[in-house]
Formats: sequence, structure tokens, C-alpha cells
Amino acid sequence: LIAPVPLHRWRLLARRFNQSALLAATVSRDSGTAWIPSLLVRARATKSQARLSANERRKNVKGAFRLRKRHAELVRGKTVLLVDDVITTGATVEACVQALLRGGAECVDVLTLARTLDRST
Repeated sequence: LIAPVPLHRWRLLARRFNQSALLAATVSRDSGTAWIPSLLVRARATKSQARLSANERRKNVKGAFRLRKRHAELVRGKTVLLVDDVITTGATVEACVQALLRGGAECVDVLTLARTLDRST
């Protein structure tokens, strides 16, 4: 299964697209692997992480993601490919991976378009 890192509904409404979902859809199409854009939900809005330290980022996203209950059976025992656009500290990806593992995923791999090089964040 392929799943994007979700945006909070208010951020999605303001932005009108989720770049991680666009990437996930392309990977799904090119690989022939099913993708579920709504697999994870951002259960609460979080602050922008742009100016936060690594520790602040982890606290900011702790508990912010959960597996949608209607998809629980699809995840159990499966490998999930989590797609994110940019990884800086990995805090968001870590929080999503934990939600997927708690939901019963056997393994979670991560695919990202870019990785920042600034280690000070």
C-alpha cells in the first residue's frame, strides 16, 4: 500500500492540494501498487515546523496522526510505503510511521522527494 503524509483539513483547504498525495499518486500509477490517499489523518492541526528545532518538531507532531479506522484491515500485516515531499528532521515521518505500526502495519518504508541538509533544525 502507498499512503501520503496527510495535511490537516484546514491547511489542505487553504493550499488546495497535498504535494505528498500528488507524489504518492504518481508512484502508485507507475508501480501498479494501490494507494490510499486517506489512509492516515492528521487528527489535529499543528504549527508550521519551519522555524522549530528538532525537539520542538517532535513535540509538535506527537500524536497528530492516526490511521483511519475504516482502513485498519487493509494495513494489518502489510508493508506501507509512506510518501512525503520533504524530510527535514524526520519528526513528521516518525509520527506517521508510529501511527501505521500501531495500526498493525508489518513494515513502513519511506519515500521522499527531498531531504534538507541543514542539520541545525
